[in-house]
Amino acid sequence: MGFDDVVIVVPSLNPDEALVEVVKSVADAGIDRIVVIDDGSDESHKEPFKMSESLGAKVIVHEVNMGKGKALKTAFEYILNTYKDVTGVITVDGDNQHRIKDIIKCIDKHREMPDYMVLGCRDFSKPDVPPRSKFGNNLTRRVFRFTCGLKISDTQTGLRCIPFKYLEDMLEVDGNRYEYETNMLLSMKDYSIPYTEVEIDTIYIEENASSHFNPIKDSIRIYKVIFKFLLSSIWASIVDIVMFALMCYILSGSFKKETYILIATVGARVISSLCNYIINHKIVFRSKGKVAHTILKYYILCVCQMAVSYALVCSLSILLNAGGILLVLLKAVIDTILFFISFRIQKMWVFK
Repeated sequence: MGFDDVVIVVPSLNPDEALVEVVKSVADAGIDRIVVIDDGSDESHKEPFKMSESLGAKVIVHEVNMGKGKALKTAFEYILNTYKDVTGVITVDGDNQHRIKDIIKCIDKHREMPDYMVLGCRDFSKPDVPPRSKFGNNLTRRVFRFTCGLKISDTQTGLRCIPFKYLEDMLEVDGNRYEYETNMLLSMKDYSIPYTEVEIDTIYIEENASSHFNPIKDSIRIYKVIFKFLLSSIWASIVDIVMFALMCYILSGSFKKETYILIATVGARVISSLCNYIINHKIVFRSKGKVAHTILKYYILCVCQMAVSYALVCSLSILLNAGGILLVLLKAVIDTILFFISFRIQKMWVFK
């Protein structure tokens, strides 16, 4: 069986001969459709692109560096307009970390599961993995699992097979630099894209020295998209605590403890939840669902969370004879625990 059903995409910035080795290995394997993106490389690094072109690759040039994410999007747009008969697009790094046998493993898995995003995943437990890569992947893997429920063993992998039918969705994913690859993984949940993994060789060239990934600058870009999920809820929690404290102060002289806690809990939650819903719907999750549908699910969750918060705060405050600042601190601890539970439910159900 030939390879006319797939296209290889290789984004590259200021490459060395490794790019030529990648293109040659792909071409020698019988894969003719190869798209290389020159992402604003300087004149001293143009020769590998010329050699790639002589091997049959289509080279598309960005006049200035626009980022790996933009390079991938440029390739996807070209493929959508040029190769309408393919079923899958395989992204490959240009530093020769991805061996042809692993690329073919991803293609085989794609043919077996054509509707799935295929991720070529390395084993980060091996001793030769550079510390920054091991640390970055372990941290991101845990954050992914908590925030989205995605169990991905290699969040940094550049070897991916994307079903052609999802390319237009991939063009809508935020980001133009390295954060784009993280956003792509996050978008699998938003677009209900199933995924599977294949194990590949763990290869780092000179301790990953050729990587253009800046661990500080690019980590900020990457985690921004994850932590914005949290900031909205933290802001709502602050509003909720402040309003609860204010209402308790105003009402404590007029009602029994059970009554003023209930009124303060409900009043504070109505105000904070409205703020939280607007931010989550418009900014955080950028939900495409109708407001009527998402707000109904949101407030079902809100009522349940509020009821649990009230029951726990009221019961424990009576048990501990807590009032004043201690009562507010008690509520803060309980709501912090509920916040993590609520976040998962919002991501998985409300704004799915």
